[in-house]
Amino acid sequence: MRAWVVSGPGRLDAVELPVPQPAADELLVRIRACGVCRTDLHVRDGDLPPHRSPVVPGHEAVGVVVAAGPLAQAHPVGSRVGIPWLRRTCGTCRYCARGRENLCPSSQYTGWDADGGYAEYATVPDAFAYALPQGYSDAEVAPLLCAGIIGYRALRRAEVPPGGRLGIYGFGGSAHLTAQVALGNGAVVHVLTRSEAARVLALRLGASSAGEAYGRPPEPLDSAILFAPVGDLVPVALEALDAGGTLSIAGIHLTAVPELDYQRHLFRERTVRSVTANTRDDGRAFLAAAERLRIEATVTPYPFERADAALDDLAADRVDGAAVLVLPGSG
Repeated sequence: MRAWVVSGPGRLDAVELPVPQPAADELLVRIRACGVCRTDLHVRDGDLPPHRSPVVPGHEAVGVVVAAGPLAQAHPVGSRVGIPWLRRTCGTCRYCARGRENLCPSSQYTGWDADGGYAEYATVPDAFAYALPQGYSDAEVAPLLCAGIIGYRALRRAEVPPGGRLGIYGFGGSAHLTAQVALGNGAVVHVLTRSEAARVLALRLGASSAGEAYGRPPEPLDSAILFAPVGDLVPVALEALDAGGTLSIAGIHLTAVPELDYQRHLFRERTVRSVTANTRDDGRAFLAAAERLRIEATVTPYPFERADAALDDLAADRVDGAAVLVLPGSG
C-alpha cells in the first residue's frame, strides 16, 4: 500500500508498506480520507518525537471496515468508521476506573505509538473506533475525529456559564468546530487570531467579534480557550478574563509561557487548565452534538499525494478550516 512516514525530524516521506494485519480485537480499515492535524505537524517536526520510528502519522481517519479480528464485533465489515487519536488504554488503572482514561499512563495514540491514517489501510482497536454521524462526506467528517473531539473537551474544561462570554485564541481546524458548539449552546463568542481569513470565517459562523491575536476582546470574558500553540498568549488570555474566569489550553504542545504577574493574570480566582487527549465518552458526546447541531466542517482538501504540502501549508497558516487528505473512493 502507499503511505507517508515520519522518518526523522522535519521529514515526511512517501513509501510503500505491507498492508497491516488486524490483531484479534482490531479492525482493518481502507482509508478514504484523513484530516491533517497540528499534532501531525508536531510529530513531523520533532516537537513530539514519535514513540516509534518510522511512523505513519494521521489520527483523523475515515474509512470502511474490510476485515476484522475474531474478537472485533462492534463494527461489521462494510461499516464506515472513524479512527481517532486515542488508540488504547489499559482499562484497569485508577484513572480508567474513575472514567478519566485520557490520563491513563499506558495510553497509546494513533500516528504516534502506532501507524495512522496517512496510508491506504490502517488498523484500529474495535473498542476505540467511532461510528460516524450521518449527513457528512468523508472529508467533512474527518476533522471531527480529533479537532472536534479535543475542542469539545477543551470547551468542557473552560466551563462556560450559560449565556457566557467565550474567547477563542487561534481559529483553525479545532477552533472553528468548537465555536459552533459554543454558539449552539448559547454562548457569546469572541475570536482572536492572526489570520484575516480565519477572522472572516469566524464572523460568518456567528462570532460576535473577530480581532487580532494579541488584541483585547470588546468585553471581559467568562472563559477562554487557547488553541494556538503560543505560550505568549497565556498572559494575554488571562488578562482578558473577568473575575472567576477560566482559561483552557487545548494543545498537546505549547511554546514557553512568559512569567505571570499574580495581580494582573491570576488574582480574583482566575483559573488555568490544561487539556490532555480525550475520553471515548467525549468523542461520542461530541459526534452526537455535531449531528444534532449540524456542525459545519470547513475543509481544504488535498490529494493523498500532497500530504507533505498539506503539512507545510498548515505550518504557514495557509489552510482555511481543516486540511484533509482525500484518497480514491472517498464519498
